[in-house]
Amino acid sequence: MSNKLTGTLFALSAFFFLLLSGCQTEDSSTAADGKLTVVTTISQIADVVENVGGTAVDVNRLMGPGSDPHLYSPSAGDVTRLQNADVIFYNGLFLEAQMEDILEQLGERKTVIPVAGTIPENLLLDSQDYEDEFDPHIWFDIELWAEATKVIRDTLIEADPDNADTFTANADAFLAELNELDAWVESEISRIPADQRVLITAHDAFNYFGNAYGMEVMGLQGISTASEAGTADVQRLADFIAENEIRAIFVESSVSQRNVEAVQAAVESRGWNVVIGGSLFSDAMGDSGTPEGTYIGMVRHNINTIVPALLGE
Repeated sequence: MSNKLTGTLFALSAFFFLLLSGCQTEDSSTAADGKLTVVTTISQIADVVENVGGTAVDVNRLMGPGSDPHLYSPSAGDVTRLQNADVIFYNGLFLEAQMEDILEQLGERKTVIPVAGTIPENLLLDSQDYEDEFDPHIWFDIELWAEATKVIRDTLIEADPDNADTFTANADAFLAELNELDAWVESEISRIPADQRVLITAHDAFNYFGNAYGMEVMGLQGISTASEAGTADVQRLADFIAENEIRAIFVESSVSQRNVEAVQAAVESRGWNVVIGGSLFSDAMGDSGTPEGTYIGMVRHNINTIVPALLGE
């Protein structure tokens, strides 16, 4: 058994032990101030809950800026937060690989919703890493993220019917913003010449984005960052970039940029200069309190990074 797999199984075993130990006490219900206590895994989901729930919910996110959900191991503090939650939202589709079994078990005794798992399968993209699995990065298709928003709205209404009108009104406002964002993204991408609509990043997080907005997407690593990029992967991408004279490639805030820099050097050895066009937010958003710390701000940052770089501006 590999050291990586042994470590993963150990982390899950420890997490499960702590969880069972905590089951000796009753779960807390709605917070003393009357608000729903909601726990989320990734920040993208937390942002939706905050927009829809407003002042009627307390939101605790387990994964902050720079976190890699593919590799994230829960802490003892995370266990406490999960035990005390009224509602838990996670992405699902094996994004939170080391937590998924535990979250499913928690779902047997409290409201635990995998928001990506509620999307109809005909709208999901196949995983390139795992046979018979789907790509989990649904938030890069804004229309799919709108569907996830509706699931979050309906779950909050069921958990707290007294605030149904608030949740409905907040969700309607947020969905309108998503609709405007979707139109803006489509307009911006249309500025890039068709033969330059190629997005090359550290790993395959942007396939839903490419599918929604007509861009070819290539990642050095697979959908999961647990996979390792090898020399052959670097050479393959370098050949493609040089042959097609792609102007820019991109690093990601939650993934080491070392391999992307290796691609850049390999392209230079082939006589073509490709720039690193900037850093994109993929599996994690930006710092709280910044525009990039919101879902809409994250998307706008990415588009405002991708489009000028591929245009050579």
